Amino acid sequence: MTSADTAQRFRTAIEKRDQPALEALFTEDVRFYSPVKFTPFEGRPMMLGLLGVLLRTFEDFRYVGQLDGAVDTAVDGEPAASEVLVFRATVNGKEIHGIDLLQFDESGRIKEFTVMVRPLSAVKALSDAVFAGLVADGLVPDPAGG
Repeated sequence: MTSADTAQRFRTAIEKRDQPALEALFTEDVRFYSPVKFTPFEGRPMMLGLLGVLLRTFEDFRYVGQLDGAVDTAVDGEPAASEVLVFRATVNGKEIHGIDLLQFDESGRIKEFTVMVRPLSAVKALSDAVFAGLVADGLVPDPAGG
């Protein structure tokens, strides 16, 4: 599987909200860099859980562009094949502009996934909605102890 194939399969699965199609696209130790958390979420189970929450959270999600190239990875500092998927969506009435930066290992699977979004008000709306979804799905502890 090439990185371009993986990027297209990822894009198609997200656009069709086909979560089971995503599993084989990630390395077991994939890292997810969120716009609201300093340290990455790690591992395929957490990545798939996060994507499940995001698929439920985004309204009117659509990719509007795609770029490819190479980016030094946070994991090993070596250039890795990369794709940037530009998206638009709405969360709780806030329009979001963002990118998904996908970085691939030598077998073409996604080893790092970074999301960047703007504006700040949309980041806050997304953060609140995703956190509530992660708590509801048992992926992070409920800070209220519930």
